[in-house]
Amino acid sequence: MTNNRDETDEKRIKENNRRMFDRLIDYDSSGTKHAEKLSDFQSLLEQTQDRLTDALSERYQYITSIKRGQDFLLNHVSSKVPLVVLYADLVGSTDMSMTLPPDKLVTIIRAFSHEMSSVVKNYNGYVLKYVGDAIIAFFDAGYNKYLVCDNALNCAESMINVLTNGLNPILSKDNLPQLRIKIGITEGETVVVQYGYDKSSQLDLLGYSLNVAAKITSLTPPNKISIGENVFKLLHPELQSKFHELANLTLSGWRYINHQTGEIYKVYAL
Repeated sequence: MTNNRDETDEKRIKENNRRMFDRLIDYDSSGTKHAEKLSDFQSLLEQTQDRLTDALSERYQYITSIKRGQDFLLNHVSSKVPLVVLYADLVGSTDMSMTLPPDKLVTIIRAFSHEMSSVVKNYNGYVLKYVGDAIIAFFDAGYNKYLVCDNALNCAESMINVLTNGLNPILSKDNLPQLRIKIGITEGETVVVQYGYDKSSQLDLLGYSLNVAAKITSLTPPNKISIGENVFKLLHPELQSKFHELANLTLSGWRYINHQTGEIYKVYAL
């Protein structure tokens, strides 16, 4: 019976993935499918699912590091850097900590952190740090802010897809909670600080953008993306058309100001 159920679950997961792939297919002007892009995404989801399946049965250990981001920041110590900041917050982790065995909870958090970090890297971003159940990432906006903002948004959408269609089917198969994420993105200059004088000392970011990104995320519903107006203005018009401006922000305690205009910093939701 167990084998039959496992086979049925496996077929269901693959069918769900196939439907997801169909929705993600792009076409060029001649109607040709972008098969390479589709194959890459399918491979990404399959690898995600294989890792989590093995981790839940203690056959795999996640290895996640922020070294790549630290190496980038090391070249900019004590200076201001234009960055797009992405704040991704896992929803419901407090409830999970109260209901799940510690080993299952740790495995889920490790899987979440690893897979979201992998997506960030795939979009040429860097993980700054992990804060409990949240991931703070950044993208170098020093060379082409328009491209980088589009890229950060695409990264955020892929993070939700990998969570929903990669991790969740495996968690469901093991009767574990479904994961949801909310993501906030903004852009601006940040200061790179190092807490010591040797190269191994931890590096971090200071600045308005970090605070704004965290607050934007707190306003965002599960499995949705919100962006600050600096990012919105730099997006491709087709991407802009997906968003709507959030009204009555001040009623929710929003007090952030656009220092260029002196007016309330606008937020847009997908």
